[in-house]
Amino acid sequence: MKALMLFGKAAQSVLVVGFAMALVACASGPDKPKPTELGPNANLIGVRPVWATKMGGTDFPLNVRVVDQSVFLASADGAVLALNSATGAQLWRADVGAKVAAGVGSDGQYVALVTRANELLVLEGGRELWRQKLSAQVFTAPLVAGRRVFVLGADRAVSAYDAASGRKIWMQQRPGEPLVLQQAGVLLPVGDTLVVGLAGRLAGMQPANGSVRWEVPIASPRGTNDVERLVDLVAHASRVGDSVCVRAFQASVGCVNAARGNLLWTKPAVGAVGVSGDDRLLFGTEADGKVLAWSRSTGERVWVSERLKYRGLSAPLALGRSIVIGDESGLLHFLSREDGSALTRVSTDGTAVAVAPVVAGDTLIVATRGGSVMAFRPE
Repeated sequence: MKALMLFGKAAQSVLVVGFAMALVACASGPDKPKPTELGPNANLIGVRPVWATKMGGTDFPLNVRVVDQSVFLASADGAVLALNSATGAQLWRADVGAKVAAGVGSDGQYVALVTRANELLVLEGGRELWRQKLSAQVFTAPLVAGRRVFVLGADRAVSAYDAASGRKIWMQQRPGEPLVLQQAGVLLPVGDTLVVGLAGRLAGMQPANGSVRWEVPIASPRGTNDVERLVDLVAHASRVGDSVCVRAFQASVGCVNAARGNLLWTKPAVGAVGVSGDDRLLFGTEADGKVLAWSRSTGERVWVSERLKYRGLSAPLALGRSIVIGDESGLLHFLSREDGSALTRVSTDGTAVAVAPVVAGDTLIVATRGGSVMAFRPE
């Protein structure tokens, strides 16, 4: 398992930590815990397959972007797809001619990604508009909003570009940490504020010039060495109105009021993927496969389920009466959001679910490491 690699940037050397490292330090070793047996399928709700297509494998921090009835995503080898979410029909397909490191972001018109050669690339209607060389690696999908493209670098730099021309508008460089995760971070709009994860802190920035409006700590570095002190906020965040809830890698979960810039609560939690929720509950999967629900208003634990332990879980998606979670064997698990009990499960292509499932209208969409994109409709 690739856990560490050297990452050089202009001012210093930073060690990039593979996201799987802290989940199971020796995943291929003889002591790896055995996945919990699932037992018979509960089949308490109906879930039917709608469509499926192939795009090529994914071995990077994939982001599946839904805008209205369009779905945008990319494969590791540089294929970029726009699909109709209801039918799976291909709206367009492009090949950027390079391996992909982070992507995709889109506002429905512009599609942005970053290549492994550190190039920020923007397409419109499947046609490349421009590409810009970046000074550092990127693992977070660019954010496209307000006809601008925002980029969060692994060196903690945040930059903004004009989506149509590629002109750099501004760049804010923060002091780098000794370690960063080779994993997608937090980058999202909340009203007129750009909300960004910077190490263990959530920051609200002015999108016009990059000035910082507020910063809130979600987790603080601890331990005696750089690996133990690693703190980073990871995708995906859960936003409901002004409430933004995030996970700090292997340290905590917490919620912030992004309008006022104040911390609502933070609780210890040992997980490596993002969170999802509604106005009442927040859901997350832990490194050992526990699934937890917290009160969104107070952070108090509401329930915990151990039925999926050691199954290599994705981040969850809150959908209707269910929480939908993918695992490393390609199963989609539907759990009750009220108590975590099993509702049903369905199979994909037998390879690991690459990213948290997404929803477009009444269609659930999932992408796998094997390159399948599959859609389902729950009851």
